[in-house]
Amino acid sequence: MAHGHSTDEYLETIYFLAFPIGEYRPTGSGNPTLSARVAEMLGVSRASAGEMLKRLEADGFVERGEHKEAILTPTGRVRAEQVVRKHRIIECWLTGFLGYTAGEAHIHADDLGDSFSDDMIERMNEKLGRPERCPHGWPVETAFEQAENQELAPLAQLAPGERATIVRLAEHDGELLHWFYDNGLAPGTEIEVRAVEPGGREVTVAADGTERAVGAKAAAGLYVRRAA
Repeated sequence: MAHGHSTDEYLETIYFLAFPIGEYRPTGSGNPTLSARVAEMLGVSRASAGEMLKRLEADGFVERGEHKEAILTPTGRVRAEQVVRKHRIIECWLTGFLGYTAGEAHIHADDLGDSFSDDMIERMNEKLGRPERCPHGWPVETAFEQAENQELAPLAQLAPGERATIVRLAEHDGELLHWFYDNGLAPGTEIEVRAVEPGGREVTVAADGTERAVGAKAAAGLYVRRAA
């Protein structure tokens, strides 16, 4: 482990960075490397992230692409998807049975991931009635998530006047996740884009009759379905 983060936490993070195409590909030389992005999301040094990525590569979970980026192998992707599904079922249990808020559930689910066996998770899933989505709108079944990806767009891509419904919230940043809920930007909320600052620095949306300013980071983490 690197700084207390397990192999599964790294695979889950790489899976998140792969959104929405299923594998990580750099889109330009100006983008941070995968090691840097993983390090930022997990709160570790680039050196620690780099060492763990080397270990994941040696274990057959990750391979290097044409630009030396790390890509999940088929084996790595299967395990990452299992970890992601487990996390989402635990979140449903925390909110549905134990009364935690959606924001709290994400934090506790991270801590509890290694506490439940696969059999326990399947029993939990059955007791919950096989929920379709976690509290933040992400499908529990990753195959459905990937199929749905093509229907969604980050709020940052919408133009003034467009209407949409929030479907998913980026959940890798706990503070940002709490900000979404504190500002009434939960899954299922209908919004209308009122204004977009040049360069996408800020998006103004109307939701439930109230206008809210959404910064660039938050606008990139709100995944919406455009109105027909």
